[in-house]
Amino acid sequence: MPRFYCPTPLASDTLLELPAGAARHVQVLRLQPGDTITLFNGSHPSGEFEATITHMGRSDVQVRVGAYHAVEREAGFAVHLALGMPANDRMDWLVEKATELGVASIQPLMTERSVLRLSGERADKKVAHWQSVAIAACEQCGGNRVPQIMPVKTIQAWLQSQAPKTTDARWLLSLCEGASPLAQHLGHHRAANTTFLSGPEGGLSAAEEAAAAACGFTPVTLGPRVLRAETAALSALIRLLV
Repeated sequence: MPRFYCPTPLASDTLLELPAGAARHVQVLRLQPGDTITLFNGSHPSGEFEATITHMGRSDVQVRVGAYHAVEREAGFAVHLALGMPANDRMDWLVEKATELGVASIQPLMTERSVLRLSGERADKKVAHWQSVAIAACEQCGGNRVPQIMPVKTIQAWLQSQAPKTTDARWLLSLCEGASPLAQHLGHHRAANTTFLSGPEGGLSAAEEAAAAACGFTPVTLGPRVLRAETAALSALIRLLV
């Protein structure tokens, strides 16, 4: 059954006009009145609604919301990813795969070695695009909570915004000699919130790693191989979420 993200209040036995994005998707799939779809809005992280299409206009689609199903597909803890944005279309791929794995949020960062640099309207458009990529991935994979793509920041500004003291887990993916294997830190207990900080192509600079450590990020390694920026970030998520 096709799934659609519908960021509006949902209640059984009500008529609803789908938002523009979902309506376009329904029309692209050439669904017809009487066809059944699934809706989720993120306000019910463990559930989704059946809905039946009742009207197909040229640009509008109306549905009757049906039964609610309390389906749990989310982890019992939140994992956040902050990373130096990889260049070209690698960020799109990373957002898609991180969403499939169940990441709670993604913070795009500009670092000393970043190839991709964004600001102003261009940054806003990229974030909106990545958010649409996350929505599409969530619809496909069965997730009921769409990860939030945060506004682009410099790593310095982002670190300054982090609380100096927290009980949350903070891991810095690092190639430095003092980094310990991530597996040593992953027991049966999971912190309510975990943040992974990962660098761009070429990694974070020594000064950036020192600044992250001062904010409570523990340097960890994924093994002896040097992974691409997007591979390292996803590998970390897999070890915690899968």
